[in-house]
Amino acid sequence: MSALCALWYVCSTALTSMMFTFRCVPACVLVLTVACGPADSREPSVAPTASEPAEGTSGLPAAPESAASTAGATEQPIIAFLGTSLTAGLGVRADQAYPALIQQRLQREGFGFRVVNAGVSGDTSAGGLRRIDWILRQPVEVLVIELGANDMLRGQDLDALNQNLQAIIERARGKDPDMAIVIAGMQAAPNMGPDYARAFERSFSDLASRNAAAYIPFLLDGVAADPNLNQADGMHPNAAGHRVVAETVWAVLQPVLHEVAARRRVSESG
Repeated sequence: MSALCALWYVCSTALTSMMFTFRCVPACVLVLTVACGPADSREPSVAPTASEPAEGTSGLPAAPESAASTAGATEQPIIAFLGTSLTAGLGVRADQAYPALIQQRLQREGFGFRVVNAGVSGDTSAGGLRRIDWILRQPVEVLVIELGANDMLRGQDLDALNQNLQAIIERARGKDPDMAIVIAGMQAAPNMGPDYARAFERSFSDLASRNAAAYIPFLLDGVAADPNLNQADGMHPNAAGHRVVAETVWAVLQPVLHEVAARRRVSESG
């Protein structure tokens, strides 16, 4: 089955913000449901999760500890993964989620970066925009953006999606004009209509082109529609699926890291 016909099961939960109710349907319906699960507030042991302040509070949460609590980790530049339940690792152990696997790969290959997992289940592009300023309080040199799935699920306007993602990038580049950006592409449901589906998928590639960002065409390439790589809900990758996602991300991220490291060496030598 091609990526364009990849599986996505629809959550059986009726969301009040949606204009329609979803029920579980067979794989070929292709409705994206990557972040319908409950919010996951765990802090991964390798890649700490950055979440929003608790509802009803006015302050920002304290900076994540774990790896950042050591002097060596504090000095390391950060790769921040801003995303949904796919990034948060809903349903798998913290060390099995793909950002944690990227951290392990960085250590094996001698890259001096620290991963921060800023994935929140159920998040939208608007939620990511609300959280980005707190994330940028840390020394982020690479920002990986995995957002938009829930915007599509809720039938939200694509102009708003594009504006939110563009605003995230502008805030990141406002903090550091040289910040490397990686855009993780998603695929939409045919039953959203062919025009919407094409425009949704094109949003990510256009965003990457406009902002000189690296581009992952489809984050779940090789994982969607494979029951051996997904959890029982048919929506979220299992541990084996996250390993495949990590390889997909690494193929795009590695050359970005080489560029960032080379630029840093030039800056330090100058």
